[in-house]
Amino acid sequence: MNRIFKTFIYAALGLVMVSCMNDNETSTKTDRSVQYFPNMYRSAGYETYQEAEIFPGNVEAQKPVEGTISRGWMPYDYENNNEGYASAKANLNNPLPYTEANLAKGKELYDIYCAVCHGTSGNGKGILVKNEKILGVPSYDSREITQGSIYHVMYYGINTMGSYASQTSIEERWQIAHHVDALTRDLKGEEKREFVNGDDAGKAPVMEAPADETQQAYSNDTDNNSTTTEGE
Repeated sequence: MNRIFKTFIYAALGLVMVSCMNDNETSTKTDRSVQYFPNMYRSAGYETYQEAEIFPGNVEAQKPVEGTISRGWMPYDYENNNEGYASAKANLNNPLPYTEANLAKGKELYDIYCAVCHGTSGNGKGILVKNEKILGVPSYDSREITQGSIYHVMYYGINTMGSYASQTSIEERWQIAHHVDALTRDLKGEEKREFVNGDDAGKAPVMEAPADETQQAYSNDTDNNSTTTEGE
């Protein structure tokens, strides 16, 4: 009995001594020689925004190297205002060839992003309009639109419609523009466009602005996702 009592006293004294020690007298959890589940103390990998000496400024998240752009990125020279819209409407043309594949992909994307408001036929009677969640969505045949203006609106958004630049790629926006143009022609009772086939189907570069020497240089790299410096 005395042995058990002494053991209990020694254990209690030991706990009191350890608990009363300050940071200089005892090691921290991360400095223990034996650890259970060490990954709970030290992350096995680097985490977003964590501080670590291996990174410049001790921060994991770094800005791109100054003067670089993503390979395949294309500038868009039309501003987000009435003048930019009018210029895109008059001058911006769809660089994608009008093929069955592009039109089919445009319809698929349109049904995902656009039909809920504009309707599957483009008459402005999407499910949200029918349920009176939003109002005032015009039919495509009620105003003069071009593929350039369609793209501009998808890029920036307009009125209560937000931008879809983050949800869709350059190519996808142009494919949607092809489908919207086809819907507009159907609503107006106009003749359907003929598809481009054969060797001509892949000749048009994907560009967001009128072609110039700088953009032509960019377009040569659209299939590579690495990074290049400006003017390279």
